[in-house]
Amino acid sequence: MRGIDLFLTLVVMLSLGAVLWPFLFYPLILRMLTTRPEQPGQGQPPSASLLFCAYNEAVAMPEKLANLAMLKRRHPQLQILAFDDGSSDDTAALIAAQGDLVTLVQGPGRSGKAHGMKRLAVRARGDVLIFTDANVLLDAEAIDNLLARYADPQVGGVLGSLHYLGEGKSATASVGSLYWRIEERLKDEESRTGNVLGADGSIFSIRRALYPDFPDSVLDDLTVSMAVIFAGKRLVKAKDVIARERLVAARGDEYRRKVRIAARAWHTHGHLRPQLRRMSAIDRFKYASRKIVRWFGGLFILTGVMAAFALALRIAPLLAMVGVTLALILLALGLRSKGGPVAAVVDILIAYAATLQGVFKAMSGRTVTVWNPAKSR
Repeated sequence: MRGIDLFLTLVVMLSLGAVLWPFLFYPLILRMLTTRPEQPGQGQPPSASLLFCAYNEAVAMPEKLANLAMLKRRHPQLQILAFDDGSSDDTAALIAAQGDLVTLVQGPGRSGKAHGMKRLAVRARGDVLIFTDANVLLDAEAIDNLLARYADPQVGGVLGSLHYLGEGKSATASVGSLYWRIEERLKDEESRTGNVLGADGSIFSIRRALYPDFPDSVLDDLTVSMAVIFAGKRLVKAKDVIARERLVAARGDEYRRKVRIAARAWHTHGHLRPQLRRMSAIDRFKYASRKIVRWFGGLFILTGVMAAFALALRIAPLLAMVGVTLALILLALGLRSKGGPVAAVVDILIAYAATLQGVFKAMSGRTVTVWNPAKSR
């Protein structure tokens, strides 16, 4: 009997440790690693092309185009390319009206962001390709600070820092903001110790010569940024390259977004697996800690809860039933609330559930190539 209790206790502890690993233990390990400094070089900054894809972003486009115009005034030689993925609103017309600022490439219909970025990369002339999203705004100094990091010949890619707007709009937005602040700190530590293990689409860049070939079904942000590491170059993060984006405020929008991203990320993981195995031991450790462990966080939570319930039943059945009842009440309250700590905990659980659903979706052979902008930004 005691052996079963010990086993269940061990399962609970291991599950809790796995959930906490990417956010507590992994950062502590990173802080113990030595700094790998960059080697500043000399000479003129490289030329650059800025690329973004859009679908039904007519609401965001006036502000985006004004931001691009500001960047163009500071960098007259900056090439700006946009791909419209068959928008049904005025997105393409708004971009086309600024033909002296942005070169518009239109797709035949819904073909996805990966396809669009490949189309743009072929037309790009800059030594450095800068990738961003249609709803993301860059600070005035972002391009200067980003290109300066390429003075080190070992740097093959540079990520920026994403700052979210609208944190107080809902519990979903608050949780998303907290998650991203943790993510940004992890990337800072990874960069300090060598390589960041993958970029998101808000703001990152690579040397054009390193741009890889890949199928339309993968997550292009992850695939393109990881190509830097596979080529033996450094993928680093610049704190002073700042991008700003509005948070998703509605749970439904955020759930669908996380399912889509997780499905494509796991599909991409399968595509990259042969190259991932050839990375250095430290980069494999980083990749597993920040990505694989997190992708299965929902499974760890479910396993831990089931083990804790089984253990409670063995120790005090009445207490176990009271605990389940209380948990269900708190869950119901959290689902009905738009703010507060209970709602935040529920949003965290929903995020884990969405990620796990996306991973299982990809494991079953399904993935997502197209996207729809969140209406609650």
